[in-house]
Amino acid sequence: MKLLVTGGAGFIGSNFIHYVLQQQPGWYITNLDKLTYAGNPENLAAVEKNPRYCFVRGDIADIALVDRLFTGGFDAVVNFAAESHVDRSILDASPFIETNVRGVQVLLEAACKHGAARFIQVSTDEVYGSLGPDDPPFTEESPLAPNSPYAASKAAADLFCRAYFHTHGLPVVITRCSNNFGPYQFPEKLIPTIITSALQDKPVPVYGDGLNVRDWLYVEDHCRALIMVLLHGSPGEIYNIGGGRELPNIELVRTVLALLGKPESLIKMVRDRPGHDRRYAINPAKIKERLGWESRYSFAGALEKTVRWYWDGDWWKKAVSSAAHTEHCRRWYKEKLE
Repeated sequence: MKLLVTGGAGFIGSNFIHYVLQQQPGWYITNLDKLTYAGNPENLAAVEKNPRYCFVRGDIADIALVDRLFTGGFDAVVNFAAESHVDRSILDASPFIETNVRGVQVLLEAACKHGAARFIQVSTDEVYGSLGPDDPPFTEESPLAPNSPYAASKAAADLFCRAYFHTHGLPVVITRCSNNFGPYQFPEKLIPTIITSALQDKPVPVYGDGLNVRDWLYVEDHCRALIMVLLHGSPGEIYNIGGGRELPNIELVRTVLALLGKPESLIKMVRDRPGHDRRYAINPAKIKERLGWESRYSFAGALEKTVRWYWDGDWWKKAVSSAAHTEHCRRWYKEKLE
């Protein structure tokens, strides 16, 4: 199996590459990544000399580069490449359109031209919008109702994937996951923000009243689901991947602080994000029933494992002190606390 993995230096992509190289000895990976602020080559330092791994720095929206890569022949494409932070999409949506929409269209066109046997579009539950407190979890049949520019860009990409399946017969499969957590996540996301802020005894910002609810999925469980979809998913189908652990943000913050032995006095309630979705929840019944996927990790165990990874290592120290982090994150962090 020859895979093109895009965005593989990011959080979920790098975890997927590690998992594939460990679990699938006959698979070869080419990783195409632009190395923006959230793409960290150190995420993949342990595999950079692996003969089954090749890194190419570049943009998925670069037509010539993508076409040249595809001439080498790939059995499948797994697209993680995306601008993914909602706050940034509110400040400036244009990079989200360029990467999340135009870049996906470039990949789809190349996959059609060169005959890729499978195209996996890694999407998000945010395309479904927000749930009320008593609403049932999202299913694959839930209507698209994105509420942020980020979510709208991902929904647009999903629709392009659907169109290329129906119009060109490209064997596209879309996955939509709930909030991931685990190693190598960039410190602007919630759980790394809690950990890295608390480890430095800095205020931990929490939006609004802290009662926004998210469904949490450990990244290794997500990676295993993606391999199942890659091998056995039906072209044209959508598979929701959820952790089945809904939690208000404020409760999550308190849990992480307790694991770190840090006081709740570090919590700083800040003004809410514009258009902040109140609740996400995913019903993963389809992938369980049709592909036999189940979460292997309990939420409590996976969260403790994640906290320990940040606490014991120096990766987070390098991340928060890097020029990229200083340039891109300090402003929004400061704005939250004002």
